[in-house]
Amino acid sequence: MKKISLLLVAVFALWMSVAGAETLQEASVKKIIEPQLGDGVKVDSVTKTPYSGLFEVRVGNDIFYTDASAKYVFVGRVMDAKSSRDYTRERIDDINKVKFADLPVDLAMKKVKGNGKRVIAVFEDPNCGYCKRFHKTTLNEIDNVTVYTFLYNILAEDSAVKSRNVWCSADRNKAWTDLMVDGKAAAAAPSSCQAPNEKVLALGQKLNVTGTPTIIFADGTRAPGWIDAKTMEARLASVK
Repeated sequence: MKKISLLLVAVFALWMSVAGAETLQEASVKKIIEPQLGDGVKVDSVTKTPYSGLFEVRVGNDIFYTDASAKYVFVGRVMDAKSSRDYTRERIDDINKVKFADLPVDLAMKKVKGNGKRVIAVFEDPNCGYCKRFHKTTLNEIDNVTVYTFLYNILAEDSAVKSRNVWCSADRNKAWTDLMVDGKAAAAAPSSCQAPNEKVLALGQKLNVTGTPTIIFADGTRAPGWIDAKTMEARLASVK
């Protein structure tokens, strides 16, 4: 069983390395499956997998599977039965990778702790309970990190107002910490102050950020939701 598992891993790696080159069979499956998905649905790619003849069908940031004749659709995860390695999750993570250097950090608040050598970006909403937990625990416990915080207003009608008030404060980082840790709202922003709320919202939608907090690491991988300091340290250490 171990040899089979190792072989599957090797085949998976090979499949990943050639996934960009569409074969005639993959093109045929794409031609058949796309009209069956409904008007306006565009299939971005079809790739043959090493899993029992299945084909991966990617639509945007979502994937599902079909057979060679595109007669059946399989929605779910492909996992290694012994190790529980989630191949579907790995593919989705790869699809959702972000080029960190391309992030418009001028739209974010910047906070440096310690030497700041390690870098993350975080999408947060001022009304997000897990974002507040993230500040009270994880960010409070780690050091030597630079944090770019994008104020991503998706949870409540007043999120944009709270974010604008923070952005327009004399000390944005203090105002944000006061709000997220102590529940102290920032003073009302002057009417002349412009916050990048709409630009950040468009950025998050472009990157398929669907919840807060969403943490993006320097290698482009992301962690959706709250993670503790131990997990954060492990993720930062794994960044190459």
